[in-house]
Amino acid sequence: MKIADQLSTLNALSPLDGRYASRGNALREYLSEAGFMAHRVEVEVSWLIALSDAGLPELAPFSAQARQKLGNLVENFTEADAERIKEIERTTNHDVKAVEYFLKEKVADDEELAKAAEFIHFACTSEDINNTSHALMLTRVRANVILPRLNDVLAELVRYANLFADQPLLSRTHGQPASPSTMGKEFANVAARLKNAIAAVATVEPLAKLNGATGNYNAHLSAYPEINWPALSKGVLNKLGLTQNEHTIQIEPHDWMSALFDAIGRANTILLDLNRDIWGYIALGYFKQRLKEGEVGSSTMPHKVNPIDFENSEGNIGLANAVLRHLSEKLPVSRWQRDLTDSTVLRNLGVALGYCMVAWDSCLKGLGKLEINAAAIDADIDACWEVLAEPVQTVMRRYGLPQPYEQLKALTRGRGINQEALREFIANLDLPAEPKQRLLAMTPRSYIGLAAELARKVG
Repeated sequence: MKIADQLSTLNALSPLDGRYASRGNALREYLSEAGFMAHRVEVEVSWLIALSDAGLPELAPFSAQARQKLGNLVENFTEADAERIKEIERTTNHDVKAVEYFLKEKVADDEELAKAAEFIHFACTSEDINNTSHALMLTRVRANVILPRLNDVLAELVRYANLFADQPLLSRTHGQPASPSTMGKEFANVAARLKNAIAAVATVEPLAKLNGATGNYNAHLSAYPEINWPALSKGVLNKLGLTQNEHTIQIEPHDWMSALFDAIGRANTILLDLNRDIWGYIALGYFKQRLKEGEVGSSTMPHKVNPIDFENSEGNIGLANAVLRHLSEKLPVSRWQRDLTDSTVLRNLGVALGYCMVAWDSCLKGLGKLEINAAAIDADIDACWEVLAEPVQTVMRRYGLPQPYEQLKALTRGRGINQEALREFIANLDLPAEPKQRLLAMTPRSYIGLAAELARKVG
C-alpha cells in the first residue's frame, strides 16, 4: 500500500479535511491557520495605526497613503502571504514574531512606514495579538456562519411546526401511550428551545486585552509614562468591535469563550434530542424519507431506507460537544500568569465548530427528506382509547364522583380499552348532561388541548 504524501481529501487524517471537507469551507476564512495569520496581521496593523495617532514624539501620524498601504495588507492578505509567514516561522520558531517580521518586510520599501517599523508589535506580548485575533475570529464566524446556520435549522423547525400543527400525535411518555399532542407542537417545542439557545449564543460578549506581558502595561509605561495606555488599548479594541477586559494576566482569561462554547453546546444538545426523536418516529413509520435515485440503504438488505442523516448529525454533535466541553473547561485555567496549554488547544476551534457544521448540515438534510405518514400516525392514535382515561377521571373529580382515578385505573391500566367500553363507562356516570355529552363526543384525535395553537404560536 502506498498513500501519497501530498494532502488530499482522501488521505487527510481528519474527516473534516477529508470526507466532510466541503461542510467546513465556510469556516476556513476565519479559523484556519491562514485565517489566524490574517487576523494577526489585522490586529498588528490596528495597533500600529493607533500608535501613530497617539501623539508619540518619535512616531508622527501616518499619511493617507501609508494608511492605505497598511489597510491593503489586511484587506488583500492571501494564502501566499500566509506561506511567507510560515517560511519565516521556520527560522524564528515563533509564529507571532514571524508575523511581525513579515510586516516589516512588507513596509521596507516605503520610506514613511520603514521609519516606523520598530513600532510594529511595540510593547506587545504575543498574547495581546493572539487573544484579540481569536476574539475577532470567533465574533465573525459567529455572525457570518454559526448563527445563520442555526437559524436555518430553526426556520425548518418552525415550518414543520406550522405545517403539522393540526396533525394529532399519540404522545409516548416513558415510551408508553400518553395524552395526545400534535406533530407540529412537538416541532414547536424544539423550535422554542433552539430559539432560546441561539439567543444565548448571540449575546455572549467577546472580550480582549492589549495590556502587555502580565496585564499591567509595564513595557508601555517604561517607554511612554505620559500616555494613557488603558484608554488607548480600549480604543483599538472598541474600533475592532471588541470589549476591553481590564483585569488579566498575560492571557485574556477566556471566560467569555467558555460561555460561548457552552451556549453552542446547549444548542447542539437540543438538536441531538431532536435527532433521536425523529429517528424514533421514522422507526414507528410516522415519517417516510424521500428517496434519491441510486442511493443504497444497506449493502445486503435492498428494502432499507435508513435515517442516516439524523444518525450522522447525532454522532457529530457528540464529537463537537466533546471538543467544545474541553475548550470550555480548559481555556479559563492558566498556571500563575501564563502557561502555553491554551495555545495548542485554541488551534482546535475549527475542529469543534467543524463538527458542528457537519451535524447541522446533516440535520437539515434529514429534515428536508421527511414526508409525514398521516395514515400510520392516525392508526396508532385511533387504537388508543385508554388515553381518554385522563379527561374522564378529571371531569369526575370536578363533579365529586367517588374514586375517579382508581375507577379509571381499574378499567384501563395495563390492558387498554376500546371505544365501546369507554363510552359505556361514561354513559353510566352520574354526570350533568353537558359534560357527559362532551366526554362521549371526545376521541383520541380530538383530545389535543391547545397543541395546535401552541404549535402556530412559535412563529
